[in-house]
Amino acid sequence: MAKLYFKYGTMGSSKTAQALMCKFNYEQKGFKVLLIKPLIDNRDMQDGQIVARSRIGLSSPCFTFGVERNLCDFVAEKTKDWSDFVVIVDEVQFCTEEQVNQLHKVSEKVPVLCYGLLTNFKTKLFAGSKRLVEIAESIEEIKSVCTCGQKASINARFIDGKLVTEGAEIMIGADESYQ
Repeated sequence: MAKLYFKYGTMGSSKTAQALMCKFNYEQKGFKVLLIKPLIDNRDMQDGQIVARSRIGLSSPCFTFGVERNLCDFVAEKTKDWSDFVVIVDEVQFCTEEQVNQLHKVSEKVPVLCYGLLTNFKTKLFAGSKRLVEIAESIEEIKSVCTCGQKASINARFIDGKLVTEGAEIMIGADESYQ
């Protein structure tokens, strides 16, 4: 049965790696997979196309969409046949509340697996993540370890090596900016 899944974790918890492994698994079983992510995360390119790339080196071309894009229409444009079809969304925290509602609608026809952060560096829920917590049929934490050796539970932002607690909610970055 198709449903909406939300798998979340902190920075560096292997969210994208798990999304890409999930994509591989579905494709190996004969499913068609639509891998998508919000256009705001445009840092990884390969052969002129935006890709979903994990820190361990896994990558795959993906389709991107802006905040104004209707995801029901977007998915419908990318598929001719809804049978044996799966949608995987990376960096889902950057989706709007309405886009998550649209993903929920898509999940009435096909499985939609969403991977992303739960909270920002101020420990506030991202809009997309908040809505997923409210409506996803399955919610799972992807656990990670902090540099202190304990379970990682928040994302800390660093600028010039100093911890910051103020600033814009979104600043695209990786290990150079976040722990």
